[in-house]
Amino acid sequence: MKKTAALLLALAAGLFLAQDSQAIDFSIKGKWNMGFGVADPYLTKHHRDASGRKSKTNTQDTFAARQRLFLQLDATASEELSGTVQFFIGPQKWGFAGQGGALGADGKMVKLRQAYIDWAVPNTSIRTRMGIQNFALPYAAGGSAVFDLRAAAINTHVDLTENVGLTAMWFRPFNDNYDASLPDYRDGSDPSNYLDNMDLFTLSVPLNFDGISVTPWAMYGMQGRNAGRFPDYRNNDLADGSPAITLTPFLNAQSGHGGLNVVNYGGTSKTYGSMFWAGLPIKVTLVEPWNFELDLNYGFVEAMGRYDVMVRNNPDDIRRGSTQRQGWLAKALVEYKMDWGVPGIFGWYASGDDGNVKNGSERMPSVCPYTFMTSFMGDGNLAWGPSADYLDLNVSMAGTWGIGLQLRDMSFIEDLTHTFRVAWWGGTNSPSMVKYMNNAYAWESTSNLFDGPYLTTNDGLLEFNLVNVYKVYENFDINLELGYIANFMDNDTWKKDYRDWGSYEKQDAWKAQVIFTYQF
Repeated sequence: MKKTAALLLALAAGLFLAQDSQAIDFSIKGKWNMGFGVADPYLTKHHRDASGRKSKTNTQDTFAARQRLFLQLDATASEELSGTVQFFIGPQKWGFAGQGGALGADGKMVKLRQAYIDWAVPNTSIRTRMGIQNFALPYAAGGSAVFDLRAAAINTHVDLTENVGLTAMWFRPFNDNYDASLPDYRDGSDPSNYLDNMDLFTLSVPLNFDGISVTPWAMYGMQGRNAGRFPDYRNNDLADGSPAITLTPFLNAQSGHGGLNVVNYGGTSKTYGSMFWAGLPIKVTLVEPWNFELDLNYGFVEAMGRYDVMVRNNPDDIRRGSTQRQGWLAKALVEYKMDWGVPGIFGWYASGDDGNVKNGSERMPSVCPYTFMTSFMGDGNLAWGPSADYLDLNVSMAGTWGIGLQLRDMSFIEDLTHTFRVAWWGGTNSPSMVKYMNNAYAWESTSNLFDGPYLTTNDGLLEFNLVNVYKVYENFDINLELGYIANFMDNDTWKKDYRDWGSYEKQDAWKAQVIFTYQF
């Protein structure tokens, strides 16, 4: 009798679960990338220290093969309720055991990328997304210069009218990552996981009319004095942004690879420091076939203590600097659509350092920028460089200006498109800042990662991109990209940095990559 009752109970539970699962619509999406490339993305060839010892800058392989896989599962109950989870397997460099690419292929490379629920308030147009999600702050003309990445967040949107909306969001990039053993400019007296959170609050108002789209937005943030006290914040992980660089004036000094020649960090009595950003992206398509885009941004990060920096590597000449950072950026794009492609002109201008470390940095701060005006010094192609970890940088454009021409989506053969760009990168930072640098790594695109190379008003880079995409099948593309950066950094300016302790030899940067993509 007991066995029969248990069997009936199990059967009833199975029927209940079956009925419940039938109410949910499951769907799966995925994308495979297989990439092969050759490259040297460094802007210096050799360095020589004060003793005359010569060392090669690029110690990576010139050729590499890699792959990666995204898998996304959506569970949809209705238009008002659904859940999403996305996994990322890779990137796996072929032959590299640490990523599961060596003989046996048994590496542990499965990562959670997104996990959130979407739900709507009943009988309203209010919709909310809660959980780890990918999002970007509103932008126009070549990507967000402030934030575009994944984070744990609550994002709520409501349509006020047919043309006016309102979006509010809170996200938490960092919390409870405190590492008491990490050397820092703090006094170390705070207990673990104390004042180590960073919280950001955003409000935007999308305005969409026929041919005109405007989305003013503002974001306020607060970071505890220990928010950066953990290794991942300092290691400039390409997948997680580089806040130790993009929120402070230090360049790459904190990770020991270059930048300002900081010798001592001061403490602070502040518990939290304020951060603020604002933006005004505008898109106009009133007159076909024209497309106009303009994006204005401003950012401010409050000083959290001060620091000592050497002048020309002289321990007897020390200046006191502020950790405050604030600045602005404007970028624009004009395009004209034609039958064979879309020619266009783009440009940007950002504020730069004035040469005085006492008042902080005048470069615009960012949390994790993702700009794609170009595809070597930006992510204007596949957001993934298979031949080196440093290719396709998500640079913020802080401290630079530039102008470029592009011919986008040209097609002369069916299923084959081409995009060609040429862009000049100039600097807006004062040349007098060079005396605070400890080597030319400060303008290595591979050293400052998300902030890009440090360019003074005497420096320049000329970038060329050619991206070709062949659609083999409906879901299968072959992408071939060629990139080149001609190096016009000013030797006379940067040799002042090396006055007492070494020299460098600059070079051009280049890459060639082919990526196979299957998406379903």
